[in-house]
Formats: sequence, C-alpha cells, structure tokens
Amino acid sequence: MANANLFKSMVGKLLPSTNTKNEAGGNAYAFTPRHALAQYAMTGCLSHTFYSSAEMQLEKVLTTAQEIDDEFLAKLAIYSREQGAMKDMPAVLLAILAARQSAYFAVAFARVVNNGKMLRNFVQIVRSGVTGRKSLGSRPKRLVQTWLNEASTQKLLNAAVGNDPSLADVVKMVHPQPKNAEQAAVFAWLIGKPFDVNALPKVIQDYELVKRGVSIDLPDVPFQMLTHLTLNTEQWTNIGKNMGWQALRINLNTLLRHSVFNDAKMVNWVADRLRDKESIRKSNAFPYQLMMAYQAAKQEMPAPIVDALQDALEVALSNVPDLQGKKVVVCPDVSGSMQSVVTGYRKGATSSVRCIDVAGLVSAAMLRNNPQTVVLPFENKVVDIRLNSRDSVLTNAKRLASIGGGGTDCSAPLTWLNKQKSAVDVVIFVSDNESWLRNYAYGASETMRQWAIIKQRNPKAKLICIDIQPYASTQALDGEDVLNIGGFSDEVFKLIGLFANNQLSANHWVEVIDKVVL
Repeated sequence: MANANLFKSMVGKLLPSTNTKNEAGGNAYAFTPRHALAQYAMTGCLSHTFYSSAEMQLEKVLTTAQEIDDEFLAKLAIYSREQGAMKDMPAVLLAILAARQSAYFAVAFARVVNNGKMLRNFVQIVRSGVTGRKSLGSRPKRLVQTWLNEASTQKLLNAAVGNDPSLADVVKMVHPQPKNAEQAAVFAWLIGKPFDVNALPKVIQDYELVKRGVSIDLPDVPFQMLTHLTLNTEQWTNIGKNMGWQALRINLNTLLRHSVFNDAKMVNWVADRLRDKESIRKSNAFPYQLMMAYQAAKQEMPAPIVDALQDALEVALSNVPDLQGKKVVVCPDVSGSMQSVVTGYRKGATSSVRCIDVAGLVSAAMLRNNPQTVVLPFENKVVDIRLNSRDSVLTNAKRLASIGGGGTDCSAPLTWLNKQKSAVDVVIFVSDNESWLRNYAYGASETMRQWAIIKQRNPKAKLICIDIQPYASTQALDGEDVLNIGGFSDEVFKLIGLFANNQLSANHWVEVIDKVVL
C-alpha cells in the first residue's frame, strides 16, 4: 500500500503558499488592496484593538488607499456607510477623495454625509490634515454650505449635539449664506451671535423659553439639549416619547433612573416602540447593539422592556439566511484575542460588546434559523459544548461567549470535521483570523490544507470566513469555494445566503461593493 503520510502531504503542495504574516505572527494570505481596504472600512472604528492601535489602522488605510482608484474608493465609502452603518471610515475615504479633487467626491458626499454627525466627522478629518490637506477647499466647502442650507431645523438641532468640531464651528468655518430670515436667525443662534427671536422656528423659540425658566413645556429637541435642566418625572417621560429609536435603546437605564418606568402605560409604550419592525429597519440597528442594550439593562428594568429587546433582536436578525437542506457548520472563535471589544478601545466611547459576543451571536442566529446547524467553538482546539436550537438567540450567544481563552488555531474545526469524516455543505467561521498555531515555515496554511481534504469528500462545499476585526490577512484564500467578508452588521448574513446558494461569482465581496451605483 502507498505511503499514506506521503500522499496526504501532497495535498498541501498543490495549494497556494502563504505570503504574509498576520498581526499575531502567524503565516497568512494577504488580501488584495481592494479587499484589504474593504476589510478596514467595514470593521475599523479607528480605535485600539487586540493586535493593532488606532494609529496603525489609519496608516494602513491611507497607504492602501494609494493603490485604489477613485471610483472604487467612492463605492466603498458609500457601501460602508449604507450597508455597514460605519461612521469614521466612510468619512476618511471621503476626505481622501476630497484631497484628490476627485470627480467622484460630490456623489459620494451626498450619500455618505447623511446626518450632522457625519458632516462633523468629515470636517474634523479634513481639518486634521491626515488625508493630505488641512483646508476644506472650494468644492468641499460648497457641499458643506449646501448641506447646511438644505437641512431642516430638526436636522440642524440633531447636528448641534456634539463637539470637536461642533456644528457652530462648522458654520463659522464655511459661512453659509442664509436663504431667508428664519435661516439667518438659526445660524446666528447656533454660533452665539445676536438673533431675531421672532424669526426663529417655533421649536427653538420654545427651547429658549425653557432655558430661561419661562416655560416648563419641553420642546421636541434632542434630549441631550435638555439634560442640564432640573426636570421632573413627567418631563423625562415626555423626553422618552420624543427620543428616536436608537436614542431610546441607548438611554433605557437613564429613563429608569428618572422613574419613567414607574408608569405601566409608559413601560408598555416603550416596549411596543422597541419591537416595532419599521422603527428597527429605519434605524439600521446592528443585532449586536440590541445584545448590548439587553446586557446593559439594569436588574430593575421592567420585564416587558427586557422581553421587547429580545423581540427586537429577532427582528434585527431577519437577514439570517434559511439554509434548510444544507449541512451547515458554524465555527466561532473563542480564543483569548476574541475577548477584545469589537469596535476597539477608545476613551469615553468603548462598547461593552466583545468580538466573542458577536461570534456567539452569529452562531446562535444561524442555529435558530437552521436547527440542524453544528456549532464548533474553537481556540487551539474545538471546545465541546451542546446548544439547544430552541433556546433564544441571546441564551445561546451568552453560553458561547462564556467559554473564552486559549491560543488560536483556525484549522482546528476543519481538522475535527475531517477526523469525523463529516459531510458538510457550508462552513462558516467568525473570527479575527489571527491564527498562529500549527504555523508551517512554508507552503499552504493548515486551514487550507484541511479545507482541501474536506473538499475531497464534499466537492461542492463552501467556506465562508467572517472577519470582525480590521486586519488585512486571512487563513483561507478567496476562491470559487471560499468567501472572505468583514463586518458586524446584518449585511454579512445577506452575503452568506448569496454565496451559499451560488449567487456570488469569483470576485465575491469586492464584486458586491463594485456593483454600487454612483
């Protein structure tokens, strides 16, 4: 009989060799510049991650962008904003286009700068000089002026919350020409200059009356503009009713602290609002944000509101693909590096949700929609755990996230499947891809070696690698049967469904971005 070890090794020799080192020092495959930039755009929050600083991320984005044409930069800026709901990276890409004086800048600006926060982000990044210029320049300045002139009063009020720069700073910087007396009064009010009170919109007039203690009737302004006032429970109740859906989700504990939920009717109103499908859709809620709200809810939070957060999470997971009839395996990475915060560490703005929470959430969601799914948590080996598909998504996600620790070997689940000689159709990894164990000096990664063995048994099998951190390498090279995508929005679920059902071609994720219509 032929030497089994010899011919087993031949599989690896037919596979592409690794060509880079990942942040953990392991051998890996480098993404193409387009794919790498997409990875940063969909996962990078310009904060410190387990393996990378914010400064390193920004440097890599700026360096990689030099290899990318303007058209793809514009499409990526739009895609990361509209599909990924990212904030910082789309503004960075937009600032790069502005510095290049690109013909695609204006169309990207119109879709990326869709609220005041994004306007202030863009101005801050340009003024920092990191993308090549410190002044806005004539065309960016005109677009900022146009945004200010066309914004509704409510949009301007929402934009007025926040600093560095504040909306007043932006107005002073670009000097928009008011279209009428009302707008002239609003701009003057924003920057602290004398204004005609009677020309102001009624909502700002009412706000000025409350500030001066003349009235106790709270106007419909962002609640952050009212929190410096001494307010009673009835006023806080009105604030709660006027909050947007995202603000309501974020400030449940604040409303609880001000006794708003002592009123059973208000409890039911908030619960109904939180689980409202249309509100969830319009807010572009990330599933992990609802997990965060659920985890952050105080023990005293009324049960109907806690239940509503779970209902809202189920709605936010509506993009989870139905892969019934397929043998699905999900492999959440539970190694030590996955304990880091998914959006990175930033002073005063650090999320409580870790990478491992997101990995657990994706796994539990796939199990809920596809009850026959096999879940194989891994670190340096597969961790034995039993999950019940009938349990809630949050219950299973919490069980997975409670494992944690150990080194990283992305090949471990595939090795386990090969030892079991398992039949599979779709294998899904959720990881930071920082595999460093079983690290060969040359040749293919162990992940690719083990995947090649699986393919011998299952020729039509698909491997999907979801990377939730801003790094530019992978353990499995893109191919007709391998998809690498980045991000932690529900957009990844749509792409899983498309790829599993053979509806994405060879270029995969980059092709999806390239199809954005400008």
